[in-house]
Amino acid sequence: MKGVILSGGTGSRLRPITHTGPKQLIPVANKPVLDYAIEDLKEAGITEIGIILGNKGRDAIQRHVGDGSAYGIDVTYIVQGNPLGLAHAVGSAEEFVGDDSFVVYLGDNILKSGITDLVESFETGEYAAGIALQRVDSPEQFGVADVDDNDNVVRLVEKPDEPPSNLALIGIYVFSPEVFDVIANLEPSWRGELEITDALQGLLDDGRAIDSHVVEGWWKDTGKPEDVLEANRLVLANMETRNAGTIEADADTTGPIDLHKGAVIKDGAVVRGPVSIGRNVSIESDTYVGPYTSVGEDSMIANGHIENTVIIGESEVTSSGKIIDSVIGRGANIGSADELIPEGRRLVVGENSNLKL
Repeated sequence: MKGVILSGGTGSRLRPITHTGPKQLIPVANKPVLDYAIEDLKEAGITEIGIILGNKGRDAIQRHVGDGSAYGIDVTYIVQGNPLGLAHAVGSAEEFVGDDSFVVYLGDNILKSGITDLVESFETGEYAAGIALQRVDSPEQFGVADVDDNDNVVRLVEKPDEPPSNLALIGIYVFSPEVFDVIANLEPSWRGELEITDALQGLLDDGRAIDSHVVEGWWKDTGKPEDVLEANRLVLANMETRNAGTIEADADTTGPIDLHKGAVIKDGAVVRGPVSIGRNVSIESDTYVGPYTSVGEDSMIANGHIENTVIIGESEVTSSGKIIDSVIGRGANIGSADELIPEGRRLVVGENSNLKL
């Protein structure tokens, strides 16, 4: 079995962060979202992975993953070009997939429980596809599956007014290669895209069986700033302490702290975990870093109050105000202007920004 990670798309809901980089490389707990997908595939025994690239961010993704050897995988890059729908992206992997079954994993998803159970369930029967589902409170906002007592999918409905179940599609699929024939005959939806739900329904209409697996534990689509923050909270909540850096004697630290190599928490700083502090980060004296914060590599935080925030990296934060519930892009420089902006402001700061708080 092979893996296909969809890493195209424009990341429009994460602007300005994605003006200068792909959404799949935004870090959650100091690890790019894309890495979680790769790790889940490898854990399921899948080491031949195709990464679908769009027109935006392809060079950055290729630089990050390289040939895959650092992950213990073999990588093939596949250029989708303009994003014409998920089914179009899947169809572009036909040559790479060949005659093998394959997992499709949206590159901005994070799962707590991985995909091994989904893959094993698919392999137990003669299925044309398998889909990962999760019970949700508002199924009318999702594509929804209606399943029988044997967990076989009966039908799929996109954002129904009257959902047949509370089982939402979460963007992880297993396919046999016969799906490519269905995709080749799809018509664009009202959005002008080839929809993956239409491909799945086409398999059902052809009399083919589709397996389903309900994912337990949390799942997040990191498509918006608030989703990135929530995913960061969920990952950090299960993190254990790791100290590869330096905590000076008079620093005040409690709770789980993931301190990377070269990072330092200086005397007089206060850090309340769970927190992830990246390589070569300096947390200066008279600084408070509160729970559910991730500070990316080569950053310096001084004199401020930061909590429930993701700092992507290579940033300098010297504001004396509070920064909470924020996503701060790479290379940002945030200083003080106490008289201009009230404390506790929520921010989404793009790469290489300079501002005063």
